[in-house]
Amino acid sequence: MRKLLRAAVLGFALVAALTAPARAEFPDKVVGGVVAPQGAYPWLARLSMGCGGSLVTPDIVLTAAHCVGGTGANSGIEAMFGVVDLESPDADIIDSLYVYRSPDYTSASRGSDWALIKLDRPAPYPVVALQSTLVTTGPFRVMGWGAAQEGGDQQRYLLHADVPYVDDTTCAGLYTPYGYKFLAAGMLCAGVVGTGGIDTCQGDSGGPMVAKDASGVVRQVGIVSWGIGCARPQFPGIYTEVSAYLPAIAAAITALS
Repeated sequence: MRKLLRAAVLGFALVAALTAPARAEFPDKVVGGVVAPQGAYPWLARLSMGCGGSLVTPDIVLTAAHCVGGTGANSGIEAMFGVVDLESPDADIIDSLYVYRSPDYTSASRGSDWALIKLDRPAPYPVVALQSTLVTTGPFRVMGWGAAQEGGDQQRYLLHADVPYVDDTTCAGLYTPYGYKFLAAGMLCAGVVGTGGIDTCQGDSGGPMVAKDASGVVRQVGIVSWGIGCARPQFPGIYTEVSAYLPAIAAAITALS
């Protein structure tokens, strides 16, 4: 969905790997853009419909509801793991078996923008932990193969960026005057208000937004969902807030397992 109402992940930002010490991996100000190091995000999936996803069990990928057609048997999606370069011969490609889309989903801007893809075999990679409590601070890490600028082409190489947290009141105040709903109970906002330049963009919907918790564990806090344009100063990106839907996501994972 991040185009003018956009389907997303990526923009511009210089970042270090998540294994860097303390909070140095989340600088207060980032510029430019870099290719992510090989192996930095082993749980990250590139899906064949042009979306991102994250491995949440060995054989289940979490993505955005607007990336999939609906719930049911589906062997037509390929999930790619293990590479930064989409043209690498080392890519590990796994087919889908089944898709479960949130039954409450109608459109990304109305919330419930999450879905699960059951794979036809376990992926031999670590899984990402899911955030279980409300997040009220950042910054966050996003990564994906989407466009590096609004209206641009998707990328061959995985890029990553850091985005600051934007509180619900500020985000709602930016979007609602234009007729867009911001659902504080199910959406998480991130971006550089006032200057822009760091954001997610078209071609990366469904990808994860992550942060380290107090114990240093990387947890997925959001799913790339929607927004207006890419990296516009007045419109930060909007992400599905994982903690808000975690009970429903966990129940669906159990049913698919």
